[in-house]
Amino acid sequence: MSSFKSPVELAKSACLAAKAKVAWSVPQMLVLGTMAGAYIAFGGWLMTVVTHDLAGTMGVGFSKFLGGAIFSVGLMLVVIAGAELFTGNCMMPLSVMAGCTPMSGVIRNWFWVYVANFLGSVLVAFLIYYSGLWKGAIGVHAFKIAAGKMNLPIGEAIFRGILCNWLVVLAVWMSMAATDIIGKIWAIFFPIMAFVASGFEHSIANMYFMALGLLLKGDPSVVSGAGLSGEVLSNVSVGGYLHNLVPVTIGNMIGGIFFVAVFYFLVFRTNLEDLG
Repeated sequence: MSSFKSPVELAKSACLAAKAKVAWSVPQMLVLGTMAGAYIAFGGWLMTVVTHDLAGTMGVGFSKFLGGAIFSVGLMLVVIAGAELFTGNCMMPLSVMAGCTPMSGVIRNWFWVYVANFLGSVLVAFLIYYSGLWKGAIGVHAFKIAAGKMNLPIGEAIFRGILCNWLVVLAVWMSMAATDIIGKIWAIFFPIMAFVASGFEHSIANMYFMALGLLLKGDPSVVSGAGLSGEVLSNVSVGGYLHNLVPVTIGNMIGGIFFVAVFYFLVFRTNLEDLG
């Protein structure tokens, strides 16, 4: 017996998983979505702590690699512990094209899960801020991460979002192929490490990073320590938050829907006819 599912079996499992997701009640989606937002935020915080002074000693490339490796714990928690992540759910249109689920059910899932992901990510940002663990160089690094995101040009944000969720959905896709926890961990690790190390943009992670940045802007020592220009600092605002979040979300949707759901449906459409 194979220790993993074949691509055809995987496509069928993805359809059946989407069918179950659209049946969630709103309270279920809110709880599971909040947990997912929190889990991704935990990964983001851990990455910030570990890499805040690493580039100067180990080099930028290694710092990015290690940051990506560490951040992957967020999606591991989502997939293995069980939670609902908007970006991962961008593969659900595969089930719509296969005739398993209505598009209205997918949109309903996306809406409530996205809202809940926001709540969970912001909740962790507040908890970390009031814990005081950011004080010093870690807080400066976290603030500079947020500022960089809020100053990213819209076009670049969209394309980085596309590239990001192509890999994130593939991580979820491959994790479904594994039949044991170790297999799921490795299936998640490499694509997530790749997207973070490459500098791609993840909407749910950014909800957390930018929320923490807005909180840290109120600390003069963090702002002065960051050494950013007045123009850059002025964009660390609610407007800057949306300036990043909207195009990155659009990019994430394109990456997950078109480059994974549509592509694999085109390949396996005849194998999915019996699921409708």
